[in-house]
Amino acid sequence: NQMSLAMSPSERQAFLADLHVGVISLPDPESGPLTAPIWYDYRPDRGVWVLFSPDSRKGKLANVGTRISLVVQSENPPYKYVSVEGPITSIEKASDDELEAMAIRYLGDETGKAYAAEGAGASVTASMSIERWLTVDYAKSG
Repeated sequence: NQMSLAMSPSERQAFLADLHVGVISLPDPESGPLTAPIWYDYRPDRGVWVLFSPDSRKGKLANVGTRISLVVQSENPPYKYVSVEGPITSIEKASDDELEAMAIRYLGDETGKAYAAEGAGASVTASMSIERWLTVDYAKSG
């Protein structure tokens, strides 16, 4: 009788909503998938969205309909992770508010506001529809 290490839907949503640096994978027809760290945010009603520069390699590979994966993990024991996969549903110019909120999420209030003020206008938001979840929580092994 193997105990499942999978998270419940509410556990996985709470873990994904927590602050982690995500790692995104985008298909690249010229080589293997591009896999890179990325700032992201998540709410069950909106799904996942990420910020990047349209001129970056991520920006050039991302199109509406492109299937992407995003993984977030907790490296401290007990190890746990959430991986999600699905299509990009929209790519839009990031508003100043979105850019500032994301920067504050990752850098804190003061540094985040300064970062957003410098980088305003250089970003787009890509939203993703989650079609598949993969989760592990080793706290469930005890």
